[in-house]
Amino acid sequence: MIEIIGFDGDDTLWHSEGYYQSVHAEFEKILGSYVDLADVRVHDRLLATERRNLKLFGYGAKGMTLSLIETAIAITDERIAASDLHRLLQLGKSVLDHPVELLPGMRAAVEAVARTHRIVLITKGDLFHQESKVAHSGLADLFQRIEIVSEKDPATYMRVVAEFGVAPVHFAMIGNSLRSDIEPVVALGGWGVYMPYHVTWAHERDTGIDESHGRVQRVDGAADIPAAIARIEAQAAN
Repeated sequence: MIEIIGFDGDDTLWHSEGYYQSVHAEFEKILGSYVDLADVRVHDRLLATERRNLKLFGYGAKGMTLSLIETAIAITDERIAASDLHRLLQLGKSVLDHPVELLPGMRAAVEAVARTHRIVLITKGDLFHQESKVAHSGLADLFQRIEIVSEKDPATYMRVVAEFGVAPVHFAMIGNSLRSDIEPVVALGGWGVYMPYHVTWAHERDTGIDESHGRVQRVDGAADIPAAIARIEAQAAN
C-alpha cells in the first residue's frame, strides 16, 4: 500500500512556467535590437547559461534573472545598454511577484488525497519565492510536511521518505516533470503520477524515463489524481 504521497509545486499545484516563458519572449525582443536572433541562437545560449549556473544560483527566478543578464552581455559583446539591463532586472522581479493561481480542480484533488493518505509537498527553487507561493496557495495546512529543496534527486527523496519512516516502495510522487518528479522516485522503487503541463522548461525535458513505465500513471488533470493513486495501490498490492 502507498503510505506517503508527494506533490510537486510549480506547474503541478499552481501555474509557473508560463511566467518564465513570457520573460524569455521579452528577453528576445530586447536583444533583437542588438543582434540577429536566429544567427546568435539566443534560446540555446540562454539555456546553456542557465544550466551552467544551476550549481551557483540554483533553480528559480533569481538564477534565471542573473542568467538573462549574463547571456545578454555576452551575446551583445558588452554593448547592451544599462537601461536594457535594468529592463531585464525588472522582468525577473515580475516573476517573483506574480500571483499564485492553482491549476483547475487542484484544491479538491489535494483534499481528496489528504483524506486517505499522509501527504507532503516537495518543491524546488528559491527558498523565499517558494515559501511565498506555498503561503499564498491556501494549501499549506493540508500537508503534513513541506520540503523546499535545492534539487530533486534520489538522495533527496530517500531522505524525505526515511524521515517519514517508510520505504520508497510505499511512496508515490505526483508532478509534471518526468526528470524531477518521477524518474528519481521510480529509481528508488517508488511510484509516479505524471500530470504533464502544457509547457515545460527545456532542462526538465531531459529525462531517462517514459510515461509508459510500469510504475507510472499518467493523468490529464487534477480530477484524475485520486483514481491514479487507487490504480497504483491495486498494482502495488499485486
